[in-house]
Amino acid sequence: MKRRNAPKNEKKLGGLYASPSTVETWEPPKFTLKQVRDAVPAHCFQRSTLRSMSHVVVDLSMVLALGYFALWIPNWSLPFQVVGWLSYWYLQGAVGTGLWILAHECGHGGFSDHLWLNNTVGFILHSALLVPFFSWKYTHSKHHKGCGHMDRDQVYVPSRRSQFLKDHNLPEDHVLEDGALYHEAPIVSFLNILMITTIGWPGYLLFNSSGQVYSEWTSHFLPKSAIFEPEQANAVVLSNIGLATTIAILTYCGQVFGSLNVIFFYVVPYLIVNFWLVIITYLQHTDPTLPHYSAGEWDFLKGALATVDRDFGILNHFFHHITDTHVAHHLFSTMPFYHAEEATRAIKKVLGPHYRFDPNPWYKAVWVSRKKCQFVEDEGEVLWFKY
Repeated sequence: MKRRNAPKNEKKLGGLYASPSTVETWEPPKFTLKQVRDAVPAHCFQRSTLRSMSHVVVDLSMVLALGYFALWIPNWSLPFQVVGWLSYWYLQGAVGTGLWILAHECGHGGFSDHLWLNNTVGFILHSALLVPFFSWKYTHSKHHKGCGHMDRDQVYVPSRRSQFLKDHNLPEDHVLEDGALYHEAPIVSFLNILMITTIGWPGYLLFNSSGQVYSEWTSHFLPKSAIFEPEQANAVVLSNIGLATTIAILTYCGQVFGSLNVIFFYVVPYLIVNFWLVIITYLQHTDPTLPHYSAGEWDFLKGALATVDRDFGILNHFFHHITDTHVAHHLFSTMPFYHAEEATRAIKKVLGPHYRFDPNPWYKAVWVSRKKCQFVEDEGEVLWFKY
């Protein structure tokens, strides 16, 4: 099928499609959201508070067990200490990411039928991980309601051609010999990946980095930010109090047990949680095969399908399968995570080629996406990544 609403002067513009075959063969879904939902067994939408809480108990138990294990590491010889701390950081970071995702379930209402319990558990878990729960909950809801919409999505919104040229000081008629607009040097790609996986998440919370551009400072910590509705201000303040409480506890622990212990036991695993959070979400919404839409072309179904499932190996289990069932999650965000695998198997039969799964290792996928998913066109209804 021919590309729809491509820019009139497309042939004169520099830039190669990240996935030309996808662009050429794409067509709108011929099924409805109801047809997809009807394919999913009814019990997949039933929430069990007991089952959800059991996952919290298991994850917290692993956190405590790993913390107890780490208490013994300083008694070992130096080579074993290095191995011990690296193992602790990796495992605690994975388990901590799982707790992050359980709080994410609370934010969607997929954790329990009881709103007060969703808010309580989500607030406690996310505050402990230095996440402003209600602030994030509000903008994340907007992300789901506008996923793939160039003007309404809230995170990983791609640069348009004009902004990309401006950011890189390139002339409007710039084009390389191979037809590409821009080839990022490998060292630059590596440094950019390093940057987004270390400060990308705090940057998003503090400055709305990778989100929509507003004329004023926009932050998840400002109750009057443009990303919030006026009636949400008090909950934003409560989120800030939750973070301030955690920081106060960590400060006290640093005075009692030593700052180095706080860094080794909490800060490093926290940074690894942030790393996985960025990697997971970046790859879910940045891929050569994913379209974005203008207002005239977008609808909820198209937007929900603009995401990718991936296999993170054993980490799928620690991450409660948010990695390999994300398509189903975007279609039905209130469905409990422990039914998402069964639901994914069911929806594949309806979605056909509109179901996207990338079997490549996450580190290869990050590299490819970083190199090829540089910008989308200014004009058009269905917009595809270019470089």
